[in-house]
Amino acid sequence: MCGIVGYIGPQQAAPVLVEGLTRLEYRGYDSAGIAVLNPRSKANPSRVVRAQGRVRDLEAALPARLAGTTGIGHTRWATHGEPSERNAHPHTSFDGRVHVVHNGIIDNFATLRSRLADDGVELTSDTDTEVVAHLVARELATGLSLEDAVRGAVGQIVGTYALAVLDVQTPERVVVARNGSPLLLGVGDGEMFVASDPAAIVRHTSQVVLLDDGDFATVTADGFHSFTAGEERTARAAVTIDLTVEELELGGHDHFMHKEIHEQPESVERMLTGRLDDRFGTAKLAGLNLEPRDLRRFERVKVLGCGSAYYVGQLGASMIEDLARIPADAEPASEFRYRNPIIEPSTLYVVVSQSGETADTLFAVREVERKGGTVVGLVNAVGSSIAREVDGGIYLHAGPEVAVASTKALTHMSIGFALLALTLGRVHDLSFADGRRIIAGLRAIPGQIAEILAGEESLAAAAKELSTAPSLFFVGRVRGYPVAREGAQKFKEITYRHAEAYPTSELKHGPLALISPELPSVAIIPDDDLVERNITAAQEIRARGGAVVAITHPGVELGNAATARIEVPRNEVELDPILLTIPTQLLGYHAAVALGEDVDRPRNLAKSVTVE
Repeated sequence: MCGIVGYIGPQQAAPVLVEGLTRLEYRGYDSAGIAVLNPRSKANPSRVVRAQGRVRDLEAALPARLAGTTGIGHTRWATHGEPSERNAHPHTSFDGRVHVVHNGIIDNFATLRSRLADDGVELTSDTDTEVVAHLVARELATGLSLEDAVRGAVGQIVGTYALAVLDVQTPERVVVARNGSPLLLGVGDGEMFVASDPAAIVRHTSQVVLLDDGDFATVTADGFHSFTAGEERTARAAVTIDLTVEELELGGHDHFMHKEIHEQPESVERMLTGRLDDRFGTAKLAGLNLEPRDLRRFERVKVLGCGSAYYVGQLGASMIEDLARIPADAEPASEFRYRNPIIEPSTLYVVVSQSGETADTLFAVREVERKGGTVVGLVNAVGSSIAREVDGGIYLHAGPEVAVASTKALTHMSIGFALLALTLGRVHDLSFADGRRIIAGLRAIPGQIAEILAGEESLAAAAKELSTAPSLFFVGRVRGYPVAREGAQKFKEITYRHAEAYPTSELKHGPLALISPELPSVAIIPDDDLVERNITAAQEIRARGGAVVAITHPGVELGNAATARIEVPRNEVELDPILLTIPTQLLGYHAAVALGEDVDRPRNLAKSVTVE
């Protein structure tokens, strides 16, 4: 949540900052701002420009000439204080000397604000971040260097932060600090960058330095040095990121969500390359760091994720039970550590996160590790916090995902769970023949996704009909229930229509009372051993005047149980939920388009939730 970008070098800073903020806008988009230092101007050695709204609103507010080669910028997802210009970052100290941008949450900000107010400091925003600027300025007033002032201010803070700090009197440097919120440095030729996400700086460099929690760094045009709160140097080296500017462009699509849905056939094929072992009917997952004998000792699997990752975790748990025949379940990572969970050495804990920075999931990782459990991750972002802290894992290799509503990465999570389930199954009781059967099914998925996407026009028509309903149900049974939950999630987060998911079997235990011509249902009806029961439930909805859009397989005789039909190619029964999810992505997308909503940036949401 929120985005940080910084620059120091020979270029004019403002255009670099605005471009970087535009690429980070999916992480926060209710306000934005930049601060630029220009020591050549005696009258205005620093300029701060902030605006409520999108980065385009900030760009429109910039003066025609904003000179300066050192600067920081921020795009905000509000936590403390409503979206407004006064609450936008950067925040400036009482003496005008210090400018700060911040991601994260300062837990003791109320105490610090009260202390500053008692000392006569006039607070001009409702944010937690503003206190940092004042604290740094007070430390500087005692004669400390900017590095020592930032260390002194951070020593008074309780919470999470990624900070970038400017001092008007030392314009040749930017000082940064990280604790619990991602921050990296970009290494250029005679210039340096600061960012919370490599997407902000990919046009300028592919060399990045990943900072760890507890790190500080001084950044100059010539390079950087990193250190701890105890002033010990840390050896942070640059690594090359596998990201291109083209991957962050729309490429002829109207929205990033549409682009990312259509990238799935190619991206899934790429993810599977080199991971299927025909010789032994299993998957190659060296990144788990677990030998077969290690895997055999696990008697249970617990999956932890947030939002859509949690729903995919439910789907994954079902795959693991089906193929490995060991108990598996999923629960929200956001709730996990608060119930003081019992961590069992015989349980394999699996955490799921696209960004690898989801705060609630990261805290769950630390809770498991603190109690001696084994935790592996399904993560898309290489080098992210979760990827570095887990005992092992599976990189999703979905590529960048810009739309806030996740599609491509979630499909890759499902594939990752299929690979994990296959691996666990083969060290337990899954036969070689069944292992080969699952491998064949996985190889078929990219082509089958392409087949579903080819029918987008009819899906768009169904979505337009659904978009007119004020509320709707998504229903599915057993393997279909996580599909229904994810479908409802997609629909509600980008259309703002109320959508609720229920197990199909639960309809008659209450929800059926709400069925009416004004409340349609999307029913997941695969051709499995429960097909007749699912059709009967759809008929119960129809008998009460409710419309039913059925997502089903070819050859399933629905009769009058559905008012619209969406067909998905058959795969192996354990893998069918992966394909059944694809139409729900298109339904949500096209419904939002029909309603004229901002598909890629839904209100009140951000891509990476790095706060509790």
